[in-house]
Amino acid sequence: MASTKSILIVDDEPRMRRFVRMNLELEGFTVSEASDGLEAVRKVREESPNLVVLDVEMPHLDGFETLAEIRRTSPAPVIMLTVRGEEEERIKGLDLGADDYVTKPFSARELVSRINAVLRRVELSSPAERSSLVEVDDRLQVDFDNRLVLVEGQPVKLRPTEYRLLHYFIQNPGRMLSHEQLLSRVWGPEYVDDNQLLRLYVAYLRQKIEPDPSKPRYIFNERGAGYRFVDFRRA
Repeated sequence: MASTKSILIVDDEPRMRRFVRMNLELEGFTVSEASDGLEAVRKVREESPNLVVLDVEMPHLDGFETLAEIRRTSPAPVIMLTVRGEEEERIKGLDLGADDYVTKPFSARELVSRINAVLRRVELSSPAERSSLVEVDDRLQVDFDNRLVLVEGQPVKLRPTEYRLLHYFIQNPGRMLSHEQLLSRVWGPEYVDDNQLLRLYVAYLRQKIEPDPSKPRYIFNERGAGYRFVDFRRA
């Protein structure tokens, strides 16, 4: 990853900040630090980092509250650090706009790998997708030139990851896509075993595009294997 990438580390524990900083600087990143949420929000505004590594357990303003404040002004990707790995914690962070989770204790190699994967996804999402307007049916249309998703004629706001997932589905209508294939292509090879993450994002996407998420019209489960997007070419 290029040395021009800047990372903001937010953690109230000086030892953790030193550990993360040392390992990220060894990888060529430019690193700054914040010891609490208020300082983090200020530094995000002032420095516009390429990515934020944000601890959940902090006094005064915790990681979730800090993330909500960051999201008011910045689209910078955020990886959250937590000592808890429960699904509810991950869902809460993802709903607030986190891009990934790393559970303590973690290795420097794991964190660097996750940071690189998130930055790659951001870079792939930045250019406009050059493709014609895709009409899945009379209810769902996607304009990839303008990154616009329309449901019943109304624009629907998707997270960048939701957009990439929908784009990959639409590129492969009618094909059974394995969990590993989807995770590798949408998130990166570091995520091929994270089926929970895939389930969460399929559920998010269904909530936004399906008329009834409990009875999918577009995204179908292939039990124990993966997912399949409706073959709209045969409609």
